[in-house]
Order: sequence, then structure tokens, then C-alpha cells
Amino acid sequence: MAEYKLQVSTGDMPSAGTWDHVSVTLIGSDGESEKNELDNWGRDFCTGKTGTYTVKTSSSLGKLLLVKVDKDPFLNFQEEEWYCSTIEVTTPEGDAMLFPCHRWISRGEYVELRGGRAMKYFDDDHLLLIEHRKKELKLKKSLYQWKPLAEGLLHISSFEHESELPAEIRFSKAKVDEIQDTTKQLGMKFKFKGMVGSIEKWKNLDDLKRLFNFQKTPMSEYVAEHWKEDDFYGSQFLNGINPTLIKRCSELPQNFPVTEEMVKPFLDEGNSLRREIAKGNIFLYDQKKLDGIPPYVYNGESLTVTSGLCLFYLNPQYKLMPIAIQLHQQPSEKNPIFLPSDLETDWLLAKMFIKNADMLDHEAVHHLMNTHFMGEVYTVATLRCFPVIHPLYKLLIPHFKSTLDINVRGRVDLIGPDGFFKISTAGIEGMIEIMRRSLREMTYSSVCLPENIAARGLESIPNYYYRDDGLKLWSIINSFVRAAVEYFYPLDADVYKDTELQDWICEIFTHGLLGNKASGFPDCFHSTEELIKFITMVIFTVSAQHSAVNNGQFDYYFWTPNATFILHKPPPTTKGQSSMETIMETLPNVGETVTISMLMNQLSGDYSSAIHLGQYPEKRFDEPELTQVILEFQAELSKLGEEIAKRNSHLEVPYDYLLPSRIENGVSI
Repeated sequence: MAEYKLQVSTGDMPSAGTWDHVSVTLIGSDGESEKNELDNWGRDFCTGKTGTYTVKTSSSLGKLLLVKVDKDPFLNFQEEEWYCSTIEVTTPEGDAMLFPCHRWISRGEYVELRGGRAMKYFDDDHLLLIEHRKKELKLKKSLYQWKPLAEGLLHISSFEHESELPAEIRFSKAKVDEIQDTTKQLGMKFKFKGMVGSIEKWKNLDDLKRLFNFQKTPMSEYVAEHWKEDDFYGSQFLNGINPTLIKRCSELPQNFPVTEEMVKPFLDEGNSLRREIAKGNIFLYDQKKLDGIPPYVYNGESLTVTSGLCLFYLNPQYKLMPIAIQLHQQPSEKNPIFLPSDLETDWLLAKMFIKNADMLDHEAVHHLMNTHFMGEVYTVATLRCFPVIHPLYKLLIPHFKSTLDINVRGRVDLIGPDGFFKISTAGIEGMIEIMRRSLREMTYSSVCLPENIAARGLESIPNYYYRDDGLKLWSIINSFVRAAVEYFYPLDADVYKDTELQDWICEIFTHGLLGNKASGFPDCFHSTEELIKFITMVIFTVSAQHSAVNNGQFDYYFWTPNATFILHKPPPTTKGQSSMETIMETLPNVGETVTISMLMNQLSGDYSSAIHLGQYPEKRFDEPELTQVILEFQAELSKLGEEIAKRNSHLEVPYDYLLPSRIENGVSI
């Protein structure tokens, strides 16, 4: 007689437990057990509890391969799903094996769990396990399928509604309720004041400040107070919500004819533009990608999408100051270069149109496409190409748990027929075209932060906290990934011959980059180093980079004049003709402002269900070495958090969007 000791853990989320009958069958290399119901005195399988059970067999089953779990009804009229976290089995020989589950099991359903250490496909040597692996991947590829987002755009999952998603990758009811409550509470306040859907224009800036009676943060208040100031305007291109576009200027573009005489009053005394360029103190923001983007037709009139250029000067006080703005790519008499010495409202309008273009690009590309939709590409490829026993599935899936749910919802809310992008200067079709152009231009180096920083010449510009924190995070993630990957892939040959891994990167290249070799993205891996770099980029993108371009949206966008999604009047074509009345007419109306504000509040919220970078509540690895790697990762993140908090305590405008305790493990909102 042989005895197997089982520890069966139920998830700790609401309604994870069940009254139904749960049975297991142990399958080994030398045979299998009978079907054994797991039944102790009292109620089994309570939420957050672990039960201990004994399965007896006439003899040892040999090497334990699979645990089959069945769930049968306790009461015919009551349907209950059960969330099984893990089953740990101690064999008669004293070997302890982990069988991760981490999924909901429905009545009448059974699952077969793989146990033990992570296995690449060429590590499996038992026919039963090889067949189980093939069967799992066949099922997953039928469940997770690709479809184009739009012509010329990357591919996404084929799910049309979040209800179609498997339960374990859907939002919990508690999270859905929390998100809806956050939006509903603010919406009710706006509705009570008659703001929701209002087409009235704001009378003046004091009138606009009524919004702050309902919701605010210390940073949103700071923005409302300082938005007109040039040094604060410049700082946002380094540490605001879209900190990845400004570049060091080695020579002026031919289509941006800024002269020495124009900008000399704004440079340090005795200096010239030519000398400041040579010293590396001149920077350029150029939105040529938006040139010719079709605008939104609003009430029968076309709005204007600007594709402007803005020149910045790093002054001796290390403040980045805007010194010249041209709002369209081609210079002309009707496209003047605006300067800080112009009429105050001319200069404000010029800055507002630059920020409008920046917000369009930020929301369509740097937030939605580069983190959400590329994150979805990585997620779908992982779910399709790796069985759950694969080491890279175990490593990556904690970063992808909520991506499909938020994206399925987001596609309707943002780019659906009545989506949020409709109230933008570009409209939905224009925003899709911005994404389409950006995907064609996307390069591997642009999404690898160290190379991105170097390519833009921003290695040494002071007070660039996104860079400082981001590079440290990249290094910490890279060390974590290196330790895990080198453990499972000690030789380059191990990478090259892993066909599941090669299928994974091929699907990413084909469906994410549409096979564009000019992007520099890999379509296969030849070495461990290539794999380490790519997985570092993936984890950084869906965690840190998403945090950097998402978490500050309410802070920087709630005060509408600082950055607005829609501008109703065309940009000025001559100087000296504007006024504050012009600005108020250009800004979105009351209802549009409220809609934008409510979305920013939802996207930037701190939710109780958040799982932060470095936290892995689901036990998936059975290797003690990987447990230690995770602990070291967490320790490094904690140390960085302390450093950032210490620095921020001395800053007038703290930068905490890359504080590890604020970074979620993956894209989930």
C-alpha cells in the first residue's frame, strides 16, 4: 500500500470556494490511481484555505506525471465554479511536487495538471507528457486566435466581449465594481451640477476651476496653478505623461527656419543659437508624423490637427524652456514662428496646440498601441505558444493576467463607434491613422529604453527623472530575467532548439510587427543574450513603461488648458489677434471636458486589486532557485523605491510614476 499526501489550496478571491464534490486521479509512469473524492470532516474548499488529503494506491505509481481533477455537483440547482490555486503532492518516496492550477473549474469539467519543475518541450521524455503538451497547445490555439485591429495595424485577440474570456484572465467582479464605482461617483457629482453632456462653453478659467470642486490631486492642483509657466511646460516633456519624444538638436530642420535674432533674447547673455546647439543645450520636439492626419469633422466643420515643432533651450539653471514654436511642418506667412515675447495669448495658444498634438500621439501610440496593444500581442503569443509547464509561460503569465480583459473593454470605450477618441481633434479614424503610421516607424531600439535614450541624445540632460528611474528599473528587470533565463537556457543551443520559443517570437514578429524586417525586431532567437534582452523589454513595457505613460493622466490632463484632446478653433495664422476669449472658445465645451476628466480619473486610479511589479502571488515555480531569484528581484525594487522616495522628498514636483510600489505587474487598466 502506498500513500500520497495532497495539499489542495483554494484561491483567496471572493467566491473562490465551492460546495461541489472534487475528486482527483493521480497518473504516474507505472499506472494511475482510482478516482478519489477529496472529503474531510466539515466543508472542504473554502475561500483562501488549504486542505490536506490522503490518496492510497496498491503500489507506487512511479514517476508522478499528472493530477486529474474532476468537479461534480453537490446540489443540482446550484452552479458553482471553484478556483483551484495549487495542489502539492508528496509521494511515498518523499518527493514533493507542485501542480499549479490557478484557474476556475466549472461543474462537470475536469483538468489535467502538469507538475514538477518547468519543462521545455525537448525536456519531456515520456510519451504521455509529450501528448499532453501537444493536446494543450492545440486547445489553446483554437481558443486564442488572432484578428487584425484594422488594416495596416497589428493583430489582436479575436474576443469581441470580455464575457468570452476564460474566467482566470477576466477581471474579478470586485475589480469591475471598483472601477465602475470610481467612475460613477465622479459622474454623479458632474451630473448633479448639470455638466454631463453640456454643450456650453467655459466662460473663463475661474469657471473651469469648478471641476476642482469634485476631484483633485496635489499634482493636478500644481498643474492648474503653473500651466502657463514656460519652465513647467518644458519639464513636462521630460517628466510628464509622454516623456519619450524630445531629442537633442544637432542642427535645425530646414523646414523650421528659426533665426539667431528670433531667439537671442531667450538665451543666456552673450550666447548664440549656433553655440548653444554645439554645446548640446538645444532640444527639439517634432510631430511631423501628424502631418496630413485627417481631422475630425465637428458639426460639419473640420477641426485642425497640427504637426508642430517646438525648440527648447536648457538654460544655465537647468530649466528646459520653449523658445520657438511652428505649428505646421511647412513654413509660410500663415504659419509663423511663435516666440515667448509674442502676445501672451498667442504664445499660450501655440503651446496648447503643441500639447494637443502631443496628447493625440500619447493616447493613440505611446499609451494605447505601444503598451496596451503590443502587450496584447505578447499575451496572445504566450497563451498560444507555451504550455503552462514551459518556464517562459511561468515567468511571463503574471505580467499578462488582465491584459486581454482591459483591452477588450478598451477597444469599445476608446475606438468603438462612440468611443472616447471621437472627441479628439483627429477623431477615431485620425487616431487609427496615427497608430498605423507609428507602427510602420516602430523599431526594436525605440522600445528598449537604454537605446531609446541614447538615440535621442538625452544621456546627460539634468533632472530627467523618467530616464534615471527607468534605466535603473530596466537594469533590475534585466538582472532578474537574466538569472531566470540562464537557469533554464544555460546554452545558446537550448534557445535555438526550443521550437515553442521560436514559434512565440515568430508570432510576435508576424502579428505585432506585421513581418516588418526594417523594425529590427527579432523573428527568431539564436542566443541566450537575445532572449534576455527581449523578455526584459516585454516585462518593462507592460509594467514600468505603462506606468510612466498611464498613471499621471489625471495629474496632467485634468486641468484642460494644460493639455486637451480636442481644440475647436484653428491655430492662429497671424500674430496679435488672439485673446483669452479666443482660448476659451478653442477649449472643449463643458460636456467634453467632463467626459475626458472622468476617463482620466478612471485610468489613473489606485485600485485595491492591483498586483505590483515583483509580486507573484500565484505559486508557479517548483524550483527553489527561482524562488530566490524572485526574492532578490523584490529586494532590488524595494531598494530603488527608497531611493526614489528620498529624492522626491527634495523636489518641488516629485516624479513617482516609476516608483515600484506604483507600478503594476502588467497592463490592467
